[in-house]
Amino acid sequence: MAVRRSFVTLAVVAALGAGAVPPAAAQSALALSRRGASVGLAAALGNADRPEADRAADANRKPAGLLAFAGLRPGMNVADIMPGKGYFTRIFSNAVGAKGHVWAVVSAARVAQKPDAADAVKAIAADPAFGNVTALVQPLDAISIPKPLDLAWTSQNYHDVYYGVGADAALALDKAVFAALRRGGIFMVVDHVANPGMSPDDVRPLHRIDPAIIRQQVEAAGFQFEGQSGILVNRQDTHTLTVFDPAIRGHTDQVVLKFRKP
Repeated sequence: MAVRRSFVTLAVVAALGAGAVPPAAAQSALALSRRGASVGLAAALGNADRPEADRAADANRKPAGLLAFAGLRPGMNVADIMPGKGYFTRIFSNAVGAKGHVWAVVSAARVAQKPDAADAVKAIAADPAFGNVTALVQPLDAISIPKPLDLAWTSQNYHDVYYGVGADAALALDKAVFAALRRGGIFMVVDHVANPGMSPDDVRPLHRIDPAIIRQQVEAAGFQFEGQSGILVNRQDTHTLTVFDPAIRGHTDQVVLKFRKP
């Protein structure tokens, strides 16, 4: 597998958290690990195999902060669910390196509607620079990954399942992700924020969702809520415009939710 990578390999103390390392040493090892991970993410973002359009989007999408919050590390098995054109797929590939793997999971229903929907990530998987990427076209309620996942990720798409297909379909997706993750694995959901209490007919055309709905759905699938990041908060967004409106496109208020499989 030909994979170009330029990140720092993390040195982790094996006994960390097991009581064999004094607290001060454990804290130092953890800090070192986090610094190494930050350097690794920076290298992944700076890799020359990322398209210029992706690099230009980084200022608004803030991938370094998002993936640090998610806890992305070299060697992880990651699913990029509903990956679009592969913006995060490429970053995941660079960050997890040759010992990790990335599965870009495209909805089979979406491909049935739009036959070229998986073409972008299939092209990434066919590029030798991204030899640790596999493109899959699968039903979102029956996601099947060859290895237990460390991280499952979906960005700016959960609302499409919830409002486009239905609440039951979103719950089925959450349950499929739960089954695909290892114990302790992380599920990250990033999406455009809607105001609470909006009717489905009003919120659907905005391509947004109330964060409380996401949390309720994902927890109902068995996940534990780990936390929320404010890195993509935009208090100037009134949540009343469609996310494609030129006045707000690329700058929407977004929620970043982290869940763990117990």
